[in-house]
Amino acid sequence: MLRTKRKIDRLDFVLAGAQKSGTTALHYFLSKHPNITMGDQQEIHFFDNDALFVSEPDYEELHKHYPPLGPSTIAGDCTPSYIYHEPAAERIWKYNPKIKLLILLRNPVDRAFAHWNMQRFRGREPLDFFDAVREEKTRITGAPPAQARRFAYVDRGFYGQQLARLFKFFPREQVKAVKFEEFSDKQRETLTSIFSFLGLEPLRSVRSKDRNVVPYERAMNWEERIFLYNLFAKDITKVEQLLGWDCSDWKL
Repeated sequence: MLRTKRKIDRLDFVLAGAQKSGTTALHYFLSKHPNITMGDQQEIHFFDNDALFVSEPDYEELHKHYPPLGPSTIAGDCTPSYIYHEPAAERIWKYNPKIKLLILLRNPVDRAFAHWNMQRFRGREPLDFFDAVREEKTRITGAPPAQARRFAYVDRGFYGQQLARLFKFFPREQVKAVKFEEFSDKQRETLTSIFSFLGLEPLRSVRSKDRNVVPYERAMNWEERIFLYNLFAKDITKVEQLLGWDCSDWKL
């Protein structure tokens, strides 16, 4: 007997961030798995769209991006700003308290610089890096969320507070946090553990390819690195405590 495809009822997992931490590459590998559908666009931006939550959300606005699912297919969304956008964690929990969350985290100093460089490359950032960092609070205060997060080079890197918010709603076993540096260095093993977390067999063959990589305008200088590290030092310790990680490679 043929098993018919079913209309999507709830997403099974979300790749929720962090931006500039390998999410585009991971989305690529997830979408290559025969038992995963990632929808019709890379970033659906449902749970961070405040306009959709003014009244009771219509989840059909999310589900319309997915085809009918086969019996062994799971569905996911990759929107890296979910971990950063404050109301998103509770919205995701109300939608599906059993959902699994994937989080990729990169050295926040390097992430901030990569984010600035991407904005420069796209012609959206007139300020040099150090100026942009020092102006950040003024620029993002009072700005609409979608605009503010474009320039939140530092603010997006406080993972400790973002994870703490996530863990208010989700038990640890539903959250898999992965270090960007390990994902880069040990890609095959890391992917195997991610697919295992999702209850799936690993991909048989993985062709690695850098994605969403733009050329760097310049390197970060030592003064900038020290300045940023001092901003993040306490939060990095919080990440270590929350995840049981050793983040000595993120420290000066």
